[in-house]
Amino acid sequence: MPSSWPPPPFDDAHARMREWDAWYTGDPERLVEIYTGERRRAVTPRLRPSTYRGGLVGGLARFFWGRPVPVGQTRQRLHVPLAADIATASADLLFSEPPRIIVDDTAAQARLDLALNSPAMHSRLLEAAEIASALGGAYLRVVWDADVAEHAMLDAVHADAAVPEWRWGELAAVTFYTRVRVDGPAVWRHLERYEPGRIVHALHVGTDTELGRPVPLAEDPSTAWAAPLVNAEGNIATGTDRLAAAYVPNVRPNRVWRGTPQLAPLGRSDFDGVEGLFDALDEVYTSWMRDVRIAKARLLVPTGYLQDNGAGRGASFDEDREVYTELNALSRGGSDTLTVSAHQFAIRVAEHRDTAEDITRTTLRAAGYSLATLGDNDGDASITATEVTAREKLSNRTRDKKARYWASGLAHVSAALVEIDRAVFGGTATVPDLPKVEFPDRTQPDPEALARTVQALGAAEAASTDVRVRMVHPDWEDDQVDAEVAAILTESGRTVPDPAKFNGSEKTSTQANSTLFR
Repeated sequence: MPSSWPPPPFDDAHARMREWDAWYTGDPERLVEIYTGERRRAVTPRLRPSTYRGGLVGGLARFFWGRPVPVGQTRQRLHVPLAADIATASADLLFSEPPRIIVDDTAAQARLDLALNSPAMHSRLLEAAEIASALGGAYLRVVWDADVAEHAMLDAVHADAAVPEWRWGELAAVTFYTRVRVDGPAVWRHLERYEPGRIVHALHVGTDTELGRPVPLAEDPSTAWAAPLVNAEGNIATGTDRLAAAYVPNVRPNRVWRGTPQLAPLGRSDFDGVEGLFDALDEVYTSWMRDVRIAKARLLVPTGYLQDNGAGRGASFDEDREVYTELNALSRGGSDTLTVSAHQFAIRVAEHRDTAEDITRTTLRAAGYSLATLGDNDGDASITATEVTAREKLSNRTRDKKARYWASGLAHVSAALVEIDRAVFGGTATVPDLPKVEFPDRTQPDPEALARTVQALGAAEAASTDVRVRMVHPDWEDDQVDAEVAAILTESGRTVPDPAKFNGSEKTSTQANSTLFR
């Protein structure tokens, strides 16, 4: 095991993921820490030399979140959670409707449905997809615990909690790590290394940047459960030759690390390259709110209108008082007129709004999404499904690309899940080939438009009854389609008796002859 943790070059990758995570979580203090390199403290603001430097350090320091607050000012900075909105939209595009995982073996299909077709598993996929959007990818791994469920399960692991190993761009092994305890400078880490056929558990005590020495699993309550399960080498057999984990990239190629072989297979975050736009949007909204703050109406009144509140207690103005006494009215510039003037600055609403909308639109386009995906349909709630598809064309293309990565990852890890489930819980399920993963259509067709299309195809005799039923009900099984076709042919009177079976007392054979009309 390497001494530093995470080992190079993954320390650079995880540092970049921390920046993306700061935008995803939207914590202003974390953003200040990322772009200033120091924790936010309640001290007098100071200028930093890094602000005037060139290169990456100077560029980060000149971010809105990296600029120092001038001495004597308390500047309130506002964060707009556009990054979190993008990550949520990405997950919704993929898993608002769960995918279907199909295998030929009936027993394997039953175990897959039991393990994956549940609200808890669907929610876990949503979580994994949202994290993958922010960090560039996510891991799926097979876990099992008879006290929790009598079947194997899928678990999602964030990309910044793993160190992968690749072979020809495919995941060959991966080490997941978790901080289980922090005692002052001592950091306890639980390492789970997934290899084909086994999982290796280890517990290390080191520092924030060093892995440290290995210690027995029983020394910490969070890993004591694994102590009696591992063999002398710390392994737990999985019962399958497959790797019980899969990596799902958000999207490839990775622009940042394409020249680093160990990092090139990692996915690209939706935030990659648009951090500056996120920063600019926060600056615009902060300026907008500053206009609101300084535009509050203020009154300037002569000193004679102020009520003395006593020594050391200042003076106040009662705007409801009707009679005032002015003693030195003629001493001010020779004027005997006492005036109360109102000061109120204009709020530049249109300028700020237009700038914010343009930055948002540019950010979404760079990330691969349409503005309509975030709910901006110009207030028109009556648009058809065809219009929705047109407005969200860019988002749908991005969704289709991501769905292929998820289909590949789910297929590999589902095959491992079935074999591990059989080894641990028994049964006869087998998966000789990878399962098929089908994602449902995101935009449902407009029923009225679909009905017109089906009617036109029927009138033109360009599609059979079977084809038209499948167009209207794409999610139906073959037996459901056959039954519906038979019912339609019977109701329309297009069935004829089967001469080979008709004896005068039997009903017409719809099933045998309906194929004539398909």
